[in-house]
Amino acid sequence: MGKTAEERIARLRRHRRVRKKVSGTAGKPRLSVFRSTNHIYAQLIDDVKGTTLVSASSLDSEIKPKIGSGGNIEAAKQVGALVAKRALEKKLGEVVFDRGGFIYH
Repeated sequence: MGKTAEERIARLRRHRRVRKKVSGTAGKPRLSVFRSTNHIYAQLIDDVKGTTLVSASSLDSEIKPKIGSGGNIEAAKQVGALVAKRALEKKLGEVVFDRGGFIYH
C-alpha cells in the first residue's frame, strides 16, 4: 500500500471516530468541511432529519471569479464567509464543527 493510500485510510479512520461524537440538530447543525487537492467544500447538516441546510464550495459561481485556485487559503476564507452568510440568512447562529478527519488547530 502506498503512502497516499495509507494517509487516506488514516483520515477516514479519524473521520469515523469524530463522527461518533459529533452530531448536529436543526438548531445547531454540524459544519462538515471537506478539502480535496483542488477545492474546499463546507455544508451545514441536520443529522436528525439527514438533510443539508446550507452548503458552499470553491466551485460556487459567487466565489470562483474571486479566487485563483480552489484549494488555497483565500478560497477557504471565501467559502467560510459564504457559508456563514447563507447560515445567517436561515437564522442559524451556532454550529458543531466536524473536522472530517483533517487536522485543524
